[in-house]
Amino acid sequence: MRNRYRALALPLAGVAAVTLTACGGSSAASDAKSVTVYSADGLKGEKGDGWYDKVFEDFEKKTGIEVKYVEGGSGEMVQRAAREKSNTQADVLVTLPPFIQQADAKGLLTAYEPKGADQVDAADRAADGKWTSVVNNYFGFVHNKKELKNPPRTWEDLLDPAYKEKVQYSTPGVAGDGTAVLIKALHDFGGQEPAMAYLKKLQTNNVGPSASTGKLAPKVDKGELLAANGDVQMNFAQSKDMPNLGIWFPAKGDGKPTSFALPYAAGLVAKGPHSENGKKLLDFMLSEQAQRDVSAVGGGFAARKDIEATDANAVELARLMEGVEIFEPDWADIGANLDTYIDAWKSATGS
Repeated sequence: MRNRYRALALPLAGVAAVTLTACGGSSAASDAKSVTVYSADGLKGEKGDGWYDKVFEDFEKKTGIEVKYVEGGSGEMVQRAAREKSNTQADVLVTLPPFIQQADAKGLLTAYEPKGADQVDAADRAADGKWTSVVNNYFGFVHNKKELKNPPRTWEDLLDPAYKEKVQYSTPGVAGDGTAVLIKALHDFGGQEPAMAYLKKLQTNNVGPSASTGKLAPKVDKGELLAANGDVQMNFAQSKDMPNLGIWFPAKGDGKPTSFALPYAAGLVAKGPHSENGKKLLDFMLSEQAQRDVSAVGGGFAARKDIEATDANAVELARLMEGVEIFEPDWADIGANLDTYIDAWKSATGS
């Protein structure tokens, strides 16, 4: 997750790197043998070794269709697609919730159920076929294993003076993982008022809003930060090159650590320039081989329930999630009241 706000196409192994513009004639979408993906970051590897890198390269080899890729924060990608609605550039949109639901509400998606979507749990896909999860994931935090003799276990631990200017989380309302901080706090603290009261207290130790969740993990690994937000798939992949990175799930007081599913959900963009190619890519993302690669290559969880991953990463991920209580957010409520929650957060934190 390089920069959640930089709307640039970033290089992928075997995948074209281009900058998209709103000018139809010169846009990346003008090539008939291409498909353009707008995506939340996290699935592309730092060294060209991520799930997207392999899936896109395999897709190109199989179909001859060039994948053109733009990444950023979930909210930023939805905003960009909305700005381009009169001159659509993207064919496929991939974001974390609640932004995929937001994209649907803005009329940015059109119904298409990829092959294999029937194997995706009903909770992880739209009933009307507007979107389906392609990679399952869970929200989490990271801490520095080397600097902390007693790693944090609870939300309250982060209020300790030892964490002064050593905690940071990405911006709610724009970054999917930043928004997830609010969602988890609302659940764990039992509502908006106590959640905002806590986040107000946390400002004493918080460095401030971050434009990139992905940039926080390297800072934690180096000891510049002691704790930050993230998500399991991204941080697990990063930990392969960041030995001091530890993944954890804050508990409230004496309660159990909690988390919730934060899947990468993909939808076909309405009136995309190459919708047929977009359909083929969505089919490919949910193919059995691509889904097996989710854990083996990407460090995530397969979206298809008929895929039983047994690779080393899958075993380690299962162990990581042991003892974590998984709750299901009320996405309808979050979608309807997200602006209210964001405004409350801004008021509480002075952001």
